[in-house]
Amino acid sequence: MNECDALTFENCMLKDVCAEIKRNAKELEHENKALKSEKVDLDMQHLVFFDDLNKVKETLNMKEEVFATDFAKLENESLELKQKVESLLDENNKLLDKLKQVESDLAANRQWNRASHALN
Repeated sequence: MNECDALTFENCMLKDVCAEIKRNAKELEHENKALKSEKVDLDMQHLVFFDDLNKVKETLNMKEEVFATDFAKLENESLELKQKVESLLDENNKLLDKLKQVESDLAANRQWNRASHALN
């Protein structure tokens, strides 16, 4: 009888342990589902961020190309303007030389005219 009571008590204890294990298993299954769902969400976010990163890279590459093109155009314009400035400076120097020559000729003509009036 004692042995039967001991076995019944042990059986009850095992049933309690099994019930606790089943509860733990169900909790773990629920947590596992939640973690899998969270992993799927994180994977989706990862894909979205990766897609955004690729778009940003493409945009950056396009802007770099536009920058390079614009920079080359501006360099060419700068070179053309530099050449134009040099040309204008040369022309200005030539005009200054002509002005000096004209002033010199004018002074000589005035002296000639004065001399002609003095002779009259």
